[in-house]
Amino acid sequence: MHNDISKIIFSEQDLANRVAEMGEAITRDYAEVPGGVVVISILRGGAVFTCDLIRRINLPLEMDFMAVSSYGNGVKSSGVVRILKDLNTDIRGRHVIIAEDIIDSGFTLQYLMKNLLSREPASLTVAALMRKDTPNQADIDCRYVGFECPDEFIVGYGLDYAEHYRNLPYIGVLKPEIYQ
Repeated sequence: MHNDISKIIFSEQDLANRVAEMGEAITRDYAEVPGGVVVISILRGGAVFTCDLIRRINLPLEMDFMAVSSYGNGVKSSGVVRILKDLNTDIRGRHVIIAEDIIDSGFTLQYLMKNLLSREPASLTVAALMRKDTPNQADIDCRYVGFECPDEFIVGYGLDYAEHYRNLPYIGVLKPEIYQ
């Protein structure tokens, strides 16, 4: 697996440090919110990030999961968003944080936010581990961003290519010959 990576962009320590900072910021920002927050992990890529993030949030919280697909096994979004697993938690009147692994085009997240806003949460914000530097990205107000990253095909720390590489402890660039 490691031989398929051309370079490491964010090391295991980089990730741990930045996720801790994000958790501390969320703790500060929501300290006065009665009942805490609901953190929604976007599966599957966001699961690793979300688990690490919630351990760094020192507040009462609930965690729920959504699975949303617009990629399939491809490297580009199909443009068609499908909710594969919906929430079990009623978010009406709750402060909700979407934990997303990466904002690429942003169109899937934009669709998801519109869907969740229709459920009338008290607030809705995004904590994204990474925001990719891509042209024509959807306009998304992302309150917490871990890293800005280059427009390259990256894997690791939950991010995959065809369901592989999620278990790498770092984020690296996948060699083009692997996915072309």
